[in-house]
Amino acid sequence: STTLLAWSALALAPPADTTFAAASARATAWLQNELGCLEAGAIRKAVLNHYGGDRTFSAPILAMCALSGRLGPESTAWHQVPQLPFELATAPRALFRILRLEVVSYALPALIAIGLLRHRRLPTRNVLRRWFRDRVTGALLARLRRLQPEHGGFLEAAPLTGFVAMSLAAAGLGDSIPAQRAKEFLRQHVRADGSWPIDTDLATWVTVQAVKALVPTPAPGALPCPVWLTEAAPAIRAWLISQQHRDVHPFTGARAGGWGWTDRAGAVPDADDTAGALIALRRLTPADANRPDAVPLGLDWLLDIQNRDGGIPTFCRGWGRLPFDRSCPDLTAHALAAFTGWQDTEPPGKRARRMARATSRAIRYLEETQAADGSWTPLWFGSQQRIDHANPTYGTATVVRALEPLEAQDVPGAAALRANGTTWLLAAQGNDGGWGAGPGLPASIEETALAIAAIADRAPAECLDASVEWLVNATDNWQRFPAAPIGLYFASLWYDEQLYPVVFSAAALTALASARHQAVEPGSWSTP
Repeated sequence: STTLLAWSALALAPPADTTFAAASARATAWLQNELGCLEAGAIRKAVLNHYGGDRTFSAPILAMCALSGRLGPESTAWHQVPQLPFELATAPRALFRILRLEVVSYALPALIAIGLLRHRRLPTRNVLRRWFRDRVTGALLARLRRLQPEHGGFLEAAPLTGFVAMSLAAAGLGDSIPAQRAKEFLRQHVRADGSWPIDTDLATWVTVQAVKALVPTPAPGALPCPVWLTEAAPAIRAWLISQQHRDVHPFTGARAGGWGWTDRAGAVPDADDTAGALIALRRLTPADANRPDAVPLGLDWLLDIQNRDGGIPTFCRGWGRLPFDRSCPDLTAHALAAFTGWQDTEPPGKRARRMARATSRAIRYLEETQAADGSWTPLWFGSQQRIDHANPTYGTATVVRALEPLEAQDVPGAAALRANGTTWLLAAQGNDGGWGAGPGLPASIEETALAIAAIADRAPAECLDASVEWLVNATDNWQRFPAAPIGLYFASLWYDEQLYPVVFSAAALTALASARHQAVEPGSWSTP
């Protein structure tokens, strides 16, 4: 997919530039080898087969190929681009699940923009449908304006925003407000080296991860919080509370109470960030302090999106059939940890009963989704080292760690699930002491640190010593933290985050110190 996009962009480069021409020739040769031929039908088949029923990225990729001439002449190229049912975006949001849209819940701008482009370039032969699509163009542009933040970036994501700008311009709508705003967002966020990040930033998410890594879980005998962090805690706590969405979100229709991944306007509340924020607030709230008003709102938000199967989806309860709209183990485990963290502060009543039921249902979901070997597969993280691109190390470590307090409370099913997951993690450790995305795969700092944090309280000492030694060597004695692309964005886009190896390593060392009852201060960590 990335080669097709670059190949299409290079087709628009000045033909006299030998650098571009050489790059285009090498990409052509690579695609020829991968696809067997570069006929338009072969390109279409390969892209659609890769993404399956999810048209979120297959339609934009093929549209870019068509616009650049890579699918042949205009008269035939657009037959290779799927026509998205963009007119359905005019329907009430409550009907979207029934309508079974071909894009994920948070990609409505792509549905509208790509659909409009394809309709303008190759209108349907059905006279009534063509008339209706022409009639709703104004309404759809108005909806795009409502979905788009003032700064122009859809979801703070350059790929989604770029596809919308490209499509509107090519559809003759480049002067529209959504197109102009999108172009300005792209101008503002290009990096000095000419690249764009997938997301503008993950400020809320990495702040939450840092708090979870450095602030011990409130419990009898827990390590004291480092002094420097105790002093910073009120400011971090206030900042996190200020990031909670307090209105119904225009993008997904999510109720108030959730958190998104960044403090920027394009963020959308989701289960992972909401659970993480609740966990962080629990650790930052003094035992003698009142519970922030943000907490019950956040708990209700998580409770409301739990699916019928007991699992937790990303954005919306029961939106649809596409992978990024379904329940998944890592988000479910994260929500479980949030419920567990605040349950002792919840007074008897409706919410307390809902949390108890949600916990039981989530445990059953995790029982049903645990593989026979004891692992769980996550949704938003993956590995390019595996053929299936899954990352059971991330998924299993996330679930095992979330189950620790539930096992301590003798919650039915938690102990067995955690034991099976721990067994898998121990078996997945490499001979060099590190962890990759599964047995026999190259280790990364992120995956090794996550595994250590999950099993620090029960793994054999020699296993943990070997793993920390691997981390010491991989980080040049905690001086360098090269990031690995373990983040899996929608539509198989991979990313790395510079803070992941740092934060996950800190979490591993904090977990080890807690398990061995050693206090730690910045700069004092060493191999146990």
